[in-house]
Amino acid sequence: MTRHTPNPSDTPDHADTSDAPDVPRTATRTAGPASNTPGGARVNPAERMAELAALLAEGTRAAVCLALLDGRAWTGGELARHCGVAPSTMSEHMKRLVDGGLLARERQGRHTYVRFADPEVARLVEDLAGRAAGPAAVTSRAGGLRAHSAGRAMARGRTCYDHLAGRLGVALTDAMTDRDLLRQDTGFALTEEGVAWLTGLGADLRLPSSRRPLARPCLDWTERRPHLAGTAGAELCRLVLARRWATRVGTGRAVRVTPLGVRELRAALGIEASALALDP
Repeated sequence: MTRHTPNPSDTPDHADTSDAPDVPRTATRTAGPASNTPGGARVNPAERMAELAALLAEGTRAAVCLALLDGRAWTGGELARHCGVAPSTMSEHMKRLVDGGLLARERQGRHTYVRFADPEVARLVEDLAGRAAGPAAVTSRAGGLRAHSAGRAMARGRTCYDHLAGRLGVALTDAMTDRDLLRQDTGFALTEEGVAWLTGLGADLRLPSSRRPLARPCLDWTERRPHLAGTAGAELCRLVLARRWATRVGTGRAVRVTPLGVRELRAALGIEASALALDP
């Protein structure tokens, strides 16, 4: 069974190989307080920034946040195995991240899952990951052939929390721009035609209660160009996967365009197969 995938209305990369039971939508979610001060009292912005930096300045906690960029909930046991630490050590790190407001817990039966507390946290970690990584980190053979192959798959196409990234994500963004479905010359926004096109595919573009924008650019850390994020990006990703235009590679974040996807994306957006990075 697979880990729980978040709703697209909730809002950049690291593959994993673990499995966990699905988390039903009725799971109880408990977010950490906005700060470490008693009663959630306001803190000085500089102090809060220092608190956040301290939370992410430890290797295991940083690895947890990178793993959660796949957009799915993880159990403490999965994270402990993924990071190579004892379950008790992982429990301590998870508590600090929840108490610090970066993660939220979801309980279902005997299982406790964690995910990012809100889309803004995912965006923060995504931006930091993009700053820390670069194309060389994906294409280097230093980690061996298996790591190199996984890196190439991530560069071709992946989920970036809940939207599409890599060459696939950039190709979709470029094609939407070329067809006047998306404007990048005067900001970054869907056009009326773009809203109609996505809605026609079955997208729900109603804005969530959070401050998440309908569309925003997300700098792709392998392509070094923007791909579509925001509510529209999440819905496009959901539809591409639901329609089997692309499928996940294993249980990680990498995705691969299917033969059906090649035909449909060419028909819908004029994207040629050469732009979809189908090489093995």
